[in-house]
Amino acid sequence: MRRALLVLLCGALIASPALAGSVSLKADVADADGRVTLGDLFDGAGSASGIVVAARIGPSVVLDAAAVQGMARRAGLDWTNPQGLRRIVVRGGPAEASSAPQRGNVEVLTWARSLNSGEVIQPQDLVWTKVAGAPADAPRDADAVIGMTARRPLREGGVVSTRDVAAQQVIKAGDTIQVTWSDGGISLTLQAKALANASVGQSFNAQNPVSKKVIEAVATGPGQAVTGPEAQRLKAAGSPLYAAR
Repeated sequence: MRRALLVLLCGALIASPALAGSVSLKADVADADGRVTLGDLFDGAGSASGIVVAARIGPSVVLDAAAVQGMARRAGLDWTNPQGLRRIVVRGGPAEASSAPQRGNVEVLTWARSLNSGEVIQPQDLVWTKVAGAPADAPRDADAVIGMTARRPLREGGVVSTRDVAAQQVIKAGDTIQVTWSDGGISLTLQAKALANASVGQSFNAQNPVSKKVIEAVATGPGQAVTGPEAQRLKAAGSPLYAAR
């Protein structure tokens, strides 16, 4: 019986992926053939180096750091993400860059696919591309637009502009919402009807269905808003909630 248990235990250990220990993200992440592997991403990936985690169809691809961490762990690699990265940008390697025609010298974000109005921008929707010039409102960081929504239909290959995106709407006109008034430890919540669409941190009008009084509120989340001193504080502070995604 003990011998049988020992054989089963040894078999389980052999079947389990061997841990390669801690790995670190490369300082300059790049791939040369459009196939992004764990070896392209990490130093010390060992036998897991050839595992493909993504495909790059443009000059670059933006990966979700948490998803990469999970794939690395399944391959037996331990990446602790000490910098707390949210995104990883993978560019084309030197071999590819040397053979590609040089069309410009300014690197900007462009749309990897065409998007419809109202679509939420995902990391895979963005690629870095070199162009002759960039608009003044071109974002320098992919995080500035990831999680936002398209204001209008956007064409694949077009340069990303902040005027083309807006914060995701969490309140729509006609919605029944919860509006909270609080001050000095006293808090009151009432139901109201939203009279306009609103994104997080945006002011809008709402109506008390009983008194029919119209009040100004600030959206704080799906179906949630504040009014009174808290709303004034958010507006005066420039509403840091506006950028939360």
